Parts: sequence; C-alpha cells; structure tokens
Amino acid sequence: MSAEIRYILLVVALFIIPRGLQRFRLPSAITCVVLGLTASVGFHLFHEDPTTKLLATLGIVAMFLFAGLEVDFAELRRGRTILLQHVTVQLVLLAVGTGVVVLTTGLAPRAAMLFSLALFTPSTGFILDSLGGLGLSDEERFWVKSKSIASELVALGVLFVTIQSASPTKLGLSALALGAMALLLPPLFRLFARFIAPFAPRTEFTFLVIAALLCAFVTRELGVYYLVGAFVVGVTAVRLQDDLPEMSSEKLLGAVELFASFFIPFYFFKAGLHLRAEHFTGKAVGVALVLLVVVLPIRVARVAIHRHLALREPLRIGARIGTAVLPTLVFTIVIAEILEERFGLAPDLFGGLLIFTLVNTMLPGLVLRVPPPEYDTPEAPRPPRDRPPVVSA
Repeated sequence: MSAEIRYILLVVALFIIPRGLQRFRLPSAITCVVLGLTASVGFHLFHEDPTTKLLATLGIVAMFLFAGLEVDFAELRRGRTILLQHVTVQLVLLAVGTGVVVLTTGLAPRAAMLFSLALFTPSTGFILDSLGGLGLSDEERFWVKSKSIASELVALGVLFVTIQSASPTKLGLSALALGAMALLLPPLFRLFARFIAPFAPRTEFTFLVIAALLCAFVTRELGVYYLVGAFVVGVTAVRLQDDLPEMSSEKLLGAVELFASFFIPFYFFKAGLHLRAEHFTGKAVGVALVLLVVVLPIRVARVAIHRHLALREPLRIGARIGTAVLPTLVFTIVIAEILEERFGLAPDLFGGLLIFTLVNTMLPGLVLRVPPPEYDTPEAPRPPRDRPPVVSA
C-alpha cells in the first residue's frame, strides 16, 4: 500500500469511526487512541512516522492554544477566594500523592511529583467541552470552568518547576527564558497589529498559529514540552483583547477552531501509537484498578466537600460537579510520556496510568448520562463573554 493511500485511510478513519462510536458514549479522543494502538500493535503502521508526528505536534499546540484562550483573568479574580482555597487543596493533594507514590513505587521525588500531577490534574479543554450536556446552572458552570482553569494554571507551573528542578541553575535560566518570552510576546503582537496586519489583511490567524508553534518549540527545548509555549500565546491573546480586538474576532476564532478540529485527533492517534502490548499486562491493570478505586473518590469528595463548606451547596450537586471534572486524558498522556522518556518509568506503571486516564475520561458520560464531549472539535470562546453572578465566599 502506498504512503498516500495509508494517509488517506488514516484521515478517513480518524474522522469517521470516532463519530460513529459516539452513540455508545465513547469520547472520540479515546477512539483515536485505540485506533493508534491498533495501527501500531496490530498492523505495525505509522510507528516513528515523521508525518504523523508533525500532525500530532500541531494537534497538541492547537489544544493548548485553545486552553490559553479560555483563560479569563477577570473571572478568576471575581472568584479568587474560593479558587485560592481550591488551589491550596490541589497543592496539598499533590504533595500527599507524591509522598504516597514515593513509598509505594520507589520513584524518585521528582518523578513521583509528576506521577501525582498526572493523577490529580483535570484536562480543562475536555471538561469545558462537556459542560453543555451536564445540566448545570450558570453559576455551577462558572465554578466548574474557573476551577478547571485554575487547576491547569497551577499544574503547568508545577510541571515547569518539577522538570527544571534538577539543578538551581537550570531552573533559574529556564525561568528567565520563559519570563522573557512572556514579556516579549505582547510587544510582538502590537508590532504585528501596527506594521503588518494593515498591509496584509487576514493574516492574524497565520500569525497566531506561527507564534504558538514557535513558542511551543522554545518550551520544548527548555524541557517542558510543547504545551507551555502554546498556552502562553493563548493567554497573551486574551490579555490583549481590549487593545487588539482583531486578535479575538469571530472570523479569527473560527479559523483557529477549524485548525484545531483537524489536527487534535492526530495527537490522540499518536498517543495510541506509543502504546505497546507490555503496557497492558495484568500488573498494569492492577495498578490502574488501585488508582481508580483510591484516586477518583478522593477527587470527587474534595470538590463536593469544599463546595459544601464554602458555598453551602448540597453534597449531591458538588459530587456531580466533581464527577464532571474527573477526566485527566491530556495531562496524563503528556506526563506519562515524559516519565517514560526522561525517568525510565516502568511499563507496568506507564500502562497503569494510561488505563486509569482512559477509564476516568469515560466516566462522566457513563455516570452522568450525558453525550460525550467532542474534544477533537473544541469551541473557541466568543467575546463578549457572559459572566454569571458569583456567590461570595
């Protein structure tokens, strides 16, 4: 079979099969992972394929560009008391989880922290795409969105510090490089808007995507993966919405949306290509079962109890929201790959993490009986944003 035919069949499979299986409440992202596993293990196709790797890179960049575009600092400030409490609990869980992982697996502290991060960090994009089908009130949707974004911001910071903390010098230089990038992006956006955009109409989309790609590769070279750089670009675009409205126009957001919807399935497909039969041994399944039984109730309970104490909300509603924020698909996949590549994570632990995230990603649709989120076709935020009233702490 020629390469052209293989790629055509791949595109058809990634955009047809997942849609057909959504009737069974199976998220399309998981179907793409399974298709990658089948292609690699069953047919030995696309393994170490450079084209698939490039398409997957574009997918993860698009994914976290959207994650950055979802950040609304005004909303975060309005709910800052509750969110600070939420973040504090998150950090405590990460610290306790790190200690437990060190004692039970023998991993070094840095690797154990990443392992804990993979267990307790929700995938914000996945969760936000599922909000419409959860039957939540405007206020509940506000809190789910705000808590997910706050958790993601903290997780990215912890990921950066943990990976770079091998030496104080490396951490300091990497922090300076990341800070310089964050400081240089706003003037770069303004220069583009002043000197290029007026003479080259309809180039805002190209500029935004190129900026995300370049920054993603910068952070990849810093050792913190593509997602941090793309996320910073998205946040910068949001911060400059008032000064540069062309960076948040309906047409631009629609173009980025279309771009992301095409490339994101390739990222999940590549994640499946990375899997091997040794990742699904009996021991890996046992690890996943332990993680599911121990971690998921803790994550649901922490949300329900916190909301009950802070907002006087019934535990039943808090548990529903806690269930909605269970999926960890993207962060778990990214961190599992980092752990295997840099820390030599054992196949059984790698497989346990992957099984754990595949199951917890399916649970909201099964437990709450809502349609699965279409995570491979994210919806960009549309200005102006409606902000529901916030209940004070």
